[in-house]
Amino acid sequence: MKTVLKKINFLDYTILIPYLVLSILGLVIVYSTTTPIQIEAGLNPIAKVRSQVVFWIASLVVIWILYHMKLSFLRNRRLIKWIMWMEIILLFIARFLAPTVNGAHGWIGVGSFSVQPVEYLKILIIWQLAAALAKNQDRIRKNDLQGSFYGWSGQFIISAALVAAMPDMGNLLIILGVVAIMIFSSGVSRGWFNTALGIGAVSFIMFDIIVNITGGKIFGGPLARFNYINKRFVAYINPFTDVTGDGHQMANSYYAISNGGWFGRGLGNSIQKKGYLPEAHTDFVFSIVIEELGLIMSLFILALLFFLILRMMMVGIKAKDPFNSIMCIGVSGLFLMQVFVNLGGLAGLIPETGVTFPFLSQGGNSLLILSIGVGFVLNISADEKRREMVELSEQNEFKAELEAEMN
Repeated sequence: MKTVLKKINFLDYTILIPYLVLSILGLVIVYSTTTPIQIEAGLNPIAKVRSQVVFWIASLVVIWILYHMKLSFLRNRRLIKWIMWMEIILLFIARFLAPTVNGAHGWIGVGSFSVQPVEYLKILIIWQLAAALAKNQDRIRKNDLQGSFYGWSGQFIISAALVAAMPDMGNLLIILGVVAIMIFSSGVSRGWFNTALGIGAVSFIMFDIIVNITGGKIFGGPLARFNYINKRFVAYINPFTDVTGDGHQMANSYYAISNGGWFGRGLGNSIQKKGYLPEAHTDFVFSIVIEELGLIMSLFILALLFFLILRMMMVGIKAKDPFNSIMCIGVSGLFLMQVFVNLGGLAGLIPETGVTFPFLSQGGNSLLILSIGVGFVLNISADEKRREMVELSEQNEFKAELEAEMN
């Protein structure tokens, strides 16, 4: 029985295999999209993909470590609180003390690597919130929504304010979306979800009306420091009105998608990544994927990614332990929000926000954080399966004893 109950026997391959396929495919895409940029700059063509490989290997090690950790240790709220304070310090350094990178705040240079604290905040918020909401189940049953904010909201407000001050509205939107998903899945009444959904729908409609009335130029005067956001709103309305200016990125993204057709131009044969489409290896990587691999292959990649998200969500839905359930739903919510914000920007459903696409975009920090989320879910999935087997074994032993007594 001890051999059967070893943790490795409960490894969820329906999560691990899609993760491995997507991350390996991501390395190929990173090589394809970064090589032209490196050659043009006179740098080592494989430098960026080599860095990505280093982060991927580190990610596999972290997944292995997380998988073998005891969940009781991962539920330690005091540990989480101290790690969150360290994260807040890093966010402060990135915003106010570290030099800007390409004119933007949010990065801390560590030798030849750069650390983006906001990426780590996403998984830490999920971890902290899962532990707090699991602990607050009695408060939630008694006080509904109010009971869900105990023990985590103070640190969250500080960290969210620092992200807004950078400003990094794309990642802030993802974090707020994930927090909402986790709170509404923690046991609060359905009425709060319906209310939030209604407010969100009305807010989006009002926002769309304001953006169209102002032509996208909604920031000015005392808010002039946010003028760069106006460019994204202008491009959101119609990028082709200023192809060489505000709409440059979006227009060239559409050209890339159009060039791809059903079957693509072939891996490495993108036109738009060769200087026409800025950030082709990060924010707009999926446009290049469509251009090179075609719509059919791109839909397959999306299907595989959504399968991974669904599997992680199902682990959370079926989990009997509140921490396990909320944690898995939070991780799957992170993946879902990141895909929605990135593709929503590419498709013109929402303004482009500068958020990377999971696994395919160049960015070691993003890959590592997504991998940590997968490691958490694999551990939880194994824990739930092993617990279920123990319960079945105990039931069968009790049944056998009962039958023996009756006979």
